[in-house]
Amino acid sequence: MVYLLNLDYKNGIVMNWYQLSDETIIKTITDRILQKRLNENMTQKELAEKAGVHVNTIANFEKGNSTSLITLVQILRVFNGLDSLDSIFPDPGISPVELLKLKGKERERASGRKDKDENEPSW
Repeated sequence: MVYLLNLDYKNGIVMNWYQLSDETIIKTITDRILQKRLNENMTQKELAEKAGVHVNTIANFEKGNSTSLITLVQILRVFNGLDSLDSIFPDPGISPVELLKLKGKERERASGRKDKDENEPSW
């Protein structure tokens, strides 16, 4: 099993995300986005306008209240954070088993055209 450890820069400790409750993880994510917004010297209203959401949506998100996943995507887009999703969810590609299943269905060569014999009747 892979354990995701993260350095908590505020407290100087290493966090094991798997030991945290869901609520604590959400609080940590929303706190970090709040801090990112403040570091960018951006108001909630400015972030809401750039993300295309209502200012109350940003306020609720930062409080850790239930919001939609689309809100997180819109906020990540504003902060150019969508690339970070690749590190969380890398493209798995085609598995070796699937590749073997497809192998028999792939064309390996052309069969060529079979021209009709000019002397044969076309009936």
